[in-house]
Amino acid sequence: MILYEYPFNERIRTYLRLEHLFQRLEELLPRSHALDHHYVIQTIFEIMDVAARADMKSDVLKDIDRHKLQLNSYRGNPAISERALDEVIAELDGCFSELNKLQGKTGQALTENDWLMSIRSRIGIPGGTCEFDLPAYFDWQHHSVQQRQTDLREWVQNLAPLAEAIALLMKMLRDSGSPQKVVAPSGQFQQILPQGRTFQLLRLGINPSTGLIPEISGNRLMLSVRLMRLGDDDRLHSAVEDAAFELTLCA
Repeated sequence: MILYEYPFNERIRTYLRLEHLFQRLEELLPRSHALDHHYVIQTIFEIMDVAARADMKSDVLKDIDRHKLQLNSYRGNPAISERALDEVIAELDGCFSELNKLQGKTGQALTENDWLMSIRSRIGIPGGTCEFDLPAYFDWQHHSVQQRQTDLREWVQNLAPLAEAIALLMKMLRDSGSPQKVVAPSGQFQQILPQGRTFQLLRLGINPSTGLIPEISGNRLMLSVRLMRLGDDDRLHSAVEDAAFELTLCA
């Protein structure tokens, strides 16, 4: 099953981008090659760029507070485990506390590292980090694997509170939805969204053996899915057959 996700608002769009970048960090950091560590540094800069919005930290803290209020409203419900509630709320409190401790924007402490900022100023230029442009960086790439990983973990630690908060918020959002099987007649599917609920994320699971690729669009009123197939001319063409997939709406 290939899972596609579509955000219904800009805040969730940003969360998904950050989650993608943090997953890339997690994948690259344990590796030993200097080239992998180059892309760790590039990913750190990308996270700083995405999280640079002035209201980014405020949005995350507000979302954590919103979830805490919602969970506390379940207290006294015999169908809800108080112990489970306490555990999740404690996890939210921990994320809130750690993120709130950070001064300024995410990664602001890294901007005070002149050596890192010299790399940041060149890394967006094609070939801009060659040894003749950044000899100090070229030297660092020849340090031991242990030394490079120690440096990288120290820098990544500045981003850890945001990574943990985003991971928890996205897990809770995804858990709020229930998957349903639907069929797209002639490769087209539309659904009017229920009034009174604000959905934030669509998740679409499709069997890779179908060779179909979904093009998703939507807003607070309606969602639309058009199934496509990559043709021999390397272009996407609309599918004409009925096709089933799994759809989850998360609020």
